[in-house]
Amino acid sequence: MSPVLRLEGVTHRFDGIPVVDNLSLEIASGEVVCLLGPSGCGKTTALRLAAGLEQLQTGRVTLGDREVAAPSQQIPPEERGIGLVFQDYALFPHLNVADNVAFGLTSLPKPARREKALLELRRVGMEGAAEKFPHELSGGQQQRVALARALAPNPRIILLDEPYSGLDTALRSQVRDDVLHLLKESGAATLMVTHDPEEAMFMADRIAVMRDGRIVQEGSPHTLYCYPNSAFVAGFFGEVNVFSGPVKDGEVETPIGPVAAGGLSEGTTATVVVRPEGLRVTTLQAGQSDYTARVMQARLLGRSSLIHLHVQSGENGGSIEWHFHSRMPGIFLPETGTRLRIDLDPGQIFVFPASNGGAT
Repeated sequence: MSPVLRLEGVTHRFDGIPVVDNLSLEIASGEVVCLLGPSGCGKTTALRLAAGLEQLQTGRVTLGDREVAAPSQQIPPEERGIGLVFQDYALFPHLNVADNVAFGLTSLPKPARREKALLELRRVGMEGAAEKFPHELSGGQQQRVALARALAPNPRIILLDEPYSGLDTALRSQVRDDVLHLLKESGAATLMVTHDPEEAMFMADRIAVMRDGRIVQEGSPHTLYCYPNSAFVAGFFGEVNVFSGPVKDGEVETPIGPVAAGGLSEGTTATVVVRPEGLRVTTLQAGQSDYTARVMQARLLGRSSLIHLHVQSGENGGSIEWHFHSRMPGIFLPETGTRLRIDLDPGQIFVFPASNGGAT
């Protein structure tokens, strides 16, 4: 399937500093792609370049077979046939909800505009608010209206910039579920910017993780979570325990046990990343002397329990103190000071050369 939106070799500088650096990305019809990364990584600038809100300096942007941006030309946003939803929703305060949604439908006669606006409001569950004004709506309601306005012209491409950032946790979960179904129903190609990895995994068919203006890994949520290509990517998808040490006899020794070095050369300094759910703890039985840790705190987080653990390692009875976390399913709340046995899940452990970059 040919891409609906394509960014090719896009580079953008502010004051001579590249904030987007040789970025290339394609999105097909019906596909939801998320640009994910920390603040300042260039993801919103990339979205604005796709939208035509920034003048393209280097590279090329195409919509279907049409080139809409190059250093020598710039098709304005309103002529690109895209739908935009920003984190502040950008509704017109002087227009009621129905008129906000109908605003971009200038090619239709007035009665048809009204009918189309009401249809889109029904799709987002907001038909009862057609005569209200934006200030009379909650954040979640404004978000739905903004989406209805973006979908009303039947665009081939929807661009979403941190669309749920202003919503509380419970409302965010409901709204993003509704939005995902609407986007899939519309068949539009969708590019969404977020710094929230859980949100990206929920929404996206494909995620492009950005760092310092570049895409450092791209793939399905499953691929990025289970097969990260760097400590940075592994750490961006949730809290991790990080250790380092030299490779010796094909392993890296850590205070919680030896870890297979994954083919790294002997003597290489390795970074070991262990997800908390990959560090399993059980009650220490009599006579067991494997790797153990002492409980500092245990907290119930709802569906899982987070155990703060302490280990001493090194010579002379323990010269280095380590603090790390284990996440156990359900309710598991051992008393402070309890010693627990440690078992590692190889599927939740990742080993990289230390030069590969940090986990945060």
